[in-house]
Amino acid sequence: MAVFDLSDLSWCDTHCHLDACEFRDELVSVVKRSRAAGVREWIIPAVATSAFERVLDIVTQHAGASFALGIHPLYVGSAKRSHIEQLEQWIKRHRSDKRLVAVGEIGLDLYPGHPPFEQQQWFFEQQLRLAKRYELPVIVHARRAADQVYAGLKRFQIRSGVIHAFNGSEQQALALIGQGMLLGFGGSLTYEGSRRIRRLAASLPLHTMLLETDSPDIRPRWFSGDLNRPNEPSELAAIAACLAQLRAVSLASLSEAFAENLTRLKSSL
Repeated sequence: MAVFDLSDLSWCDTHCHLDACEFRDELVSVVKRSRAAGVREWIIPAVATSAFERVLDIVTQHAGASFALGIHPLYVGSAKRSHIEQLEQWIKRHRSDKRLVAVGEIGLDLYPGHPPFEQQQWFFEQQLRLAKRYELPVIVHARRAADQVYAGLKRFQIRSGVIHAFNGSEQQALALIGQGMLLGFGGSLTYEGSRRIRRLAASLPLHTMLLETDSPDIRPRWFSGDLNRPNEPSELAAIAACLAQLRAVSLASLSEAFAENLTRLKSSL
């Protein structure tokens, strides 16, 4: 496999929360490190209506940034039903802005201790309705809920979007791909113990995948000795290098393929 300077190639971090409090005091430095590593585009999904202004401010200040608007399943416990109306108003206001690429981050999370499923489901379905109404892709969180997410996408005939940090089975992956979804892979594939994720990352067709960091979360393997260090978009190039090893392909071919996948996602706008 050919060896490249990671910064010689161009990448997009398709899922990073640059509005997170971990970055508030040094966002300029975070972006600078990202650009130096060849990561020059970012998709920033909002997780609550209270984040919309901050996300839009970041996108306005940093060329190459795009955004999504949504209510994350872990935030529905503090959300009000009127927030769906607020989300729709924001979508209407910015629908013609090409930097608005999706409704997201939305979804379902069945991990114990999180908001009740019925509450999550209501917000998920309302946001799927908005995505369908305004013909926008979706960015979906689906932890332990791939089947339920697939059912919702199918019910509302959503045919474009990303399943963020995919961690389901091969059967679930193929079903979601058949529904038109791209699958997001990131820091988890850098751990040798993540056998199912690594196997899928190595074997799924490349045109069905995107790369992401989920910064400041899902820290890659090399962060294991520093528990207080937030993940950053600058790590995406090194994550791509791990994926290139798993697939025994060149970094250049990955960069080209993921750029094409991102273009295809945005072309559905």
